[in-house]
Amino acid sequence: MKVLVVGDTVGRPGRNAVKALYPEIKDEYGIDFFILNGENLAGGSGVNGKCAEEMFAAEVDVMTNGDHAWDQKEARMLFNTDERMIRPANYPEPCMGKGITIITTPIGVKVAVLNLLGRVFLKSIDCPFKKADELLKTIPSDCKIIIVDMHAEATSEKVAMGWYLDGRVSAVFGTHTHVQTADERILPNGTGYLTDVGMTGSYDSVIGRKVEPVLQRFLNQLPARFEVADQNVKLYGIIYEIDNKTGKTISLERITRDWVQN
Repeated sequence: MKVLVVGDTVGRPGRNAVKALYPEIKDEYGIDFFILNGENLAGGSGVNGKCAEEMFAAEVDVMTNGDHAWDQKEARMLFNTDERMIRPANYPEPCMGKGITIITTPIGVKVAVLNLLGRVFLKSIDCPFKKADELLKTIPSDCKIIIVDMHAEATSEKVAMGWYLDGRVSAVFGTHTHVQTADERILPNGTGYLTDVGMTGSYDSVIGRKVEPVLQRFLNQLPARFEVADQNVKLYGIIYEIDNKTGKTISLERITRDWVQN
């Protein structure tokens, strides 16, 4: 099975890039399953119903999220009503929505997707490592493909999760920092790993936002409105080839695509 993962997708430019570029990526690589991190879809902060449906119409199979999961009021309802949309599993209970979903593909292969949130430099929530242990026990034995979005700030925490889950899941990928790393590898027990998938959005920006307001915030520490940038838009992602029977990663490849606006 070929699985495409696209990381933090920022605002309308990111959404438009996904819609325009996914069909050619799907045809080129023979993609069977598409995972997208959607926590920046709506104006750069959170996800709403319109943005979610736009991405599902673009053939996204599962949408993961992160620390911006609750930025839009609509998200609370979405997490409760759509099995394709998950939030970090290690938010304390009770919490709306769920952090894991299992989707059966048209060819009958089950894919489990688990969303976790790191704690280093982020909110003090439940332990993502212990939550992963807990949820992996709930996955039925006939579901061999298990993919984990570790949404975290610290590289060390993402790397640690990769090693912690090696051999127990098919793939661990990181999101949140918006900058693609070049450390893709297959760990010793068959788990495909990448510290950060990267951002889909404007690269003439500061991680998707217009440069000047961000610079002013760094210089004077005064509040500023960070608007979504729209120049030099790129899609960054990773493609995992996973064995349907063993659930192990066979190969993985980082990809980059430029979106040329008409």
